[in-house]
Amino acid sequence: MDGDDIDRASSAKRGSPFLNTEQAAAWLGLSSRSLKRLRVRGDGPVFRRHCRFVQYHIDDLDAWSRAHSARGIRP
Repeated sequence: MDGDDIDRASSAKRGSPFLNTEQAAAWLGLSSRSLKRLRVRGDGPVFRRHCRFVQYHIDDLDAWSRAHSARGIRP
């Protein structure tokens, strides 16, 4: 674990590691509308339904982001 992972783990202990759609979208740098579209199409990050609420775990958001990273094209 690097320093960033440790800081995130400490934050999760103080609060919930689950984010709602608006918070998750901000975490990823997307609009909440874009994240909802991705969820409906089945292309977005893993989510959970807690009763009627959609929740995203921080680790799932990071994993999805890493899986969808692109490397720059070298000339």
